[in-house]
Amino acid sequence: MDQLVTDLKSRIIETLKLQDITPGQIDENAPLFGSGLGLDSIDALELVVMLEKHYGIVIKDIEEGRPAFASVHALAEFIRAKQPTK
Repeated sequence: MDQLVTDLKSRIIETLKLQDITPGQIDENAPLFGSGLGLDSIDALELVVMLEKHYGIVIKDIEEGRPAFASVHALAEFIRAKQPTK
């Protein structure tokens, strides 16, 4: 499995203090909000802060963030697109 996806799953669990869930239980293609993990708008704000803190990525508005938070996989692709190449 992709290391960034694995890291994101762990960070999501840690950031949102999700009880009784492991990274392996999170489907990387399932929606983060609604029927998937069932996250809400407060969770979204916490994830935005986590992205800035751990990956140096700032999400400026909802239109930019909405597609990024579609799934863990989408979030990983968003991070890759925003991070400067080394």
